[in-house]
Amino acid sequence: MFLDKDKNILNSLERENIESHFHCRDGFCGACRCALTKGTVEYSQFPLAFIGDNEILTCCSYPTSNIEITID
Repeated sequence: MFLDKDKNILNSLERENIESHFHCRDGFCGACRCALTKGTVEYSQFPLAFIGDNEILTCCSYPTSNIEITID
């Protein structure tokens, strides 16, 4: 699903019309948090919100392998 032209996972989800929660563009960090169930990601910038083990923020991460995520 993720292509080079996408800047982050959130952009990819939006392009595919996959509903996910986010408020990043409104200045509230952490709403796009989801579980990373498979694969690896890196961050284009250090996340401002707390992320626990096996959690990612889709707004500032991009996959470095095939990934599976769980969106609440």
